[in-house]
Amino acid sequence: MSSIPSFVAAALAALLLGASATPALAQPDAITPYTIRVDDAVLRDLRERLGHTRFPQELTGTGWRYGTDLAYLKSLVAYWQNGFDWRAQERRLNQLPQFRTTIDGIDLHFIHQKSKVPNAFPLVLTHGWPGSVYEFTKIIGPLTDPVAHGGRADDAFDVVAISLPGFGLSGKPTTPGYSPERMGKIIATLMARLGYAPSGQRGGDWAGISSRLVAIDDAPHVAGLHLNFCVAGPPPGVANPMDGVPAAEVQRYQARQAYMENERAYQQIQGTRPQTLGFALDDSPSGLAAWIVEKFHAWCDCGDDIESRFSKDDLLTNVMLYWVTGTGSSSTRIYYENRVAPPNPARVTVPTACALFPKEISVPPRKWIEARYNLVRFTEMPRGGHFAALEQPELLLDDVRAFFRTLR
Repeated sequence: MSSIPSFVAAALAALLLGASATPALAQPDAITPYTIRVDDAVLRDLRERLGHTRFPQELTGTGWRYGTDLAYLKSLVAYWQNGFDWRAQERRLNQLPQFRTTIDGIDLHFIHQKSKVPNAFPLVLTHGWPGSVYEFTKIIGPLTDPVAHGGRADDAFDVVAISLPGFGLSGKPTTPGYSPERMGKIIATLMARLGYAPSGQRGGDWAGISSRLVAIDDAPHVAGLHLNFCVAGPPPGVANPMDGVPAAEVQRYQARQAYMENERAYQQIQGTRPQTLGFALDDSPSGLAAWIVEKFHAWCDCGDDIESRFSKDDLLTNVMLYWVTGTGSSSTRIYYENRVAPPNPARVTVPTACALFPKEISVPPRKWIEARYNLVRFTEMPRGGHFAALEQPELLLDDVRAFFRTLR
């Protein structure tokens, strides 16, 4: 019998990642330990693809203005192919206790790091696009073991960090309809299955949206909501939504809105034709990296120096969680699902904290946030951007601890 061609083996290995590392879930509510182990064939296939990258031509002197900088991507791809050690990152991630359980047809991946401190407060961490649970690797230790990181034992948390459906190590939806609200219900089901009630919710990006919906739909089981992506539009029924808004907040909001006018193309394509984009994202690792890393550059408080905030290893480990699982395409569908889902305009009544980082995608006025949330804490951060847990972990940690200290 002839051997299976290497490219077929690599593709099968990518599809089966996790299934081969984790026993089949025998019971509907079973929670099964999970270990990341990417097949060697997937890594060989990756290196071959990187070596055959066909880079586009670039206009002289444009840098990041037209999209991902060519010189930077070439350096990143060269490091990815010849210097990046995935096995070291895999071992690092596997130091965190990981699990899978099936909810609403999805094999949901999550990290469940319990504190050594008795009766620690349960806290959910969720990510958005183009992030992953890797974002939380700098804060899980300080949250669960604050004493070891110079903190107080009574600030300890039991952390549940979730890979959203269609992202990274979680399963991919096979039918339409997995909107942020449906994902929020999956998160609530997981916390009930783990026996946590009430718990805290913490998120940004799509996690901020889905966490908000958990706080609405499952309010009796949510003690508090902490956001660094505080979604809030103009209050309804107000003739001039800027009435009573301080001039500095008006200027800040308008400046970010003007900036985002040149940043919304990804929303349009992912919200209308994610499948078309997916053919490129799931076939070209260099293309996937260009699509993701451009957002880390655009949304960080780093000027033009992305590596002043994120190392190449940070960037590539996050990209790898999309590449080896083939979730570049499935992750983008959340934009489409959100666009076609009916909105939920309800106000959040559980205590809410907003940590507003200056380079966040959206920085609505405080008055707008208060209209949509039961806002009890509002922090204007001195620096930082969209990927707060990875970019400014200490600032985020301090704010999370201070907020939940009042709710324990």
